[in-house]
Order: sequence, then structure tokens, then C-alpha cells
Amino acid sequence: MALALSASPPPPPPLRSRRGAFRTSCSIFANPAQRAKRSLLELISDEDRGLRTQKDATKRDAIVNAIESMAVIGRSSITTGDSLSATWRLLWTTEKEQLFIIEKAGLFGTTAGDILQVIDVKKRILNNVITFPPDGVFFVRSDIQIASPQRVNFRFNSAVLRGKNWELPLPPFGKGW
Repeated sequence: MALALSASPPPPPPLRSRRGAFRTSCSIFANPAQRAKRSLLELISDEDRGLRTQKDATKRDAIVNAIESMAVIGRSSITTGDSLSATWRLLWTTEKEQLFIIEKAGLFGTTAGDILQVIDVKKRILNNVITFPPDGVFFVRSDIQIASPQRVNFRFNSAVLRGKNWELPLPPFGKGW
């Protein structure tokens, strides 16, 4: 299970009163999806992309429940259309291979930088990218198939680990949704 966000539009301009600009943070004005998203982002904010969560089953369960709550709220939404095509930044995951790479990046004298998922629905591709600043990257390519209005299946077909002046092809393995 992973949570990723793409770039979002700028916030709306402040509401105006007769005396000037004001904002309100009262949650009654936010819709259920916005409240659920805010709650989930608060839960994962200090979890180091999921590394800390692996050691705290209670916190992991709370995050998974929050994700499932968002799924219930959006159950009638189409999440596999063109709006899925974007570059998404990983915020949290339970995916063991990704967590291993994040945790063990120090063995290569670096730390994991951005972890991205690049999806193009029309071209039917999904690429996972883990960056290792300043010059490294782990890149996994996969094909996708739309299985339902809310589900995309994938199968990895190539992987490579690159440094500044070297490249190591790796056997791809894995599939999922």
C-alpha cells in the first residue's frame, strides 16, 4: 500500500469581508474528502515514508484505516482516467522492497531522495523512480492495464540502478495493482 500526491493547484484566494481578508480553519467548511485527506497527511507526516510505521503496528493500522476511509468516500469516483497521468511523489508505503532501498541507501554513501511514480494512462506505462542525490537513480519500468474504474494492474518489465558513470541492469520482478 502506498500513498502518493502529485502537484496540486494553488489554494483559493482568501475570503473577503467588509473589513478585509480573512481565512477560516473551521472543519465544517471542508468536505469529508478534504478532512480525510488532511487527517491522513497528519498521520504520515513524521513516518519517514513508512520506515517508522513498520515498527509501530498501532500507527500503521491507523494509517491503513485512514486510507481505507478515503477509499470509501471516493468509491464512486473514477481514479483510472487521464487524471491519473502525472508524476506522483511517494509520501508513505508498506512496500517492503522500496522501504529496504530507502533504509539501506547509506550503504552506497547516499540517502534516498525523491521517490516518484510516473504514470501515463494513454501510453499504458508506470515508472517507479528512487533518486539518490546527487547522481544516482533506481528506475523500474512497467506496463499497466486498466482493470476497472478504480483499479490499475501493473507488471514490471525492466529495472536499472544508475550512478554518475555506471549502470547496472537488474532483473525486474513483481506485479500488482
